[in-house]
Amino acid sequence: MKLKLALSLIIASVSVASTAAASVVVHRDPGCGCCAQWAAQVRKQFGRQVTIIDDRQRASFQRTQGVPAGLSSCHTAIIDGMVFEGHVPIADMKRVLAQKPRGVRGLAVAGMPMGSPGMEVPGQRGETYNVMAFGPGGQTVFARHGG
Repeated sequence: MKLKLALSLIIASVSVASTAAASVVVHRDPGCGCCAQWAAQVRKQFGRQVTIIDDRQRASFQRTQGVPAGLSSCHTAIIDGMVFEGHVPIADMKRVLAQKPRGVRGLAVAGMPMGSPGMEVPGQRGETYNVMAFGPGGQTVFARHGG
């Protein structure tokens, strides 16, 4: 009985630890430098390993992940089962992961707006851009940034 309880506790603690430390996988257009800059910010803010995959078939990957074509950018990340397309700010990522809104599969920043994470240029003012939530519930503005 004690052995069974001990094994159950070990299995539960391993499951919790592996979930908390789950790595982040980023599929990017091959060789895209701004994706690596965004991934470095994710690594720092989440404290997790980030694996970058140069993916020549990323458009197909985006479709399988449910990313609407109009919200496409240069990379697609999977974190804790949610999809993040493009240069989504880390604070928005953390908020959606904590809230897990019903009908939301992920967040996206279409294109590559100046001033978004990974697209910062010293001395240049950032563009205004929207972070869009998408999923079975449709699309909606999750946050606005820049300007």
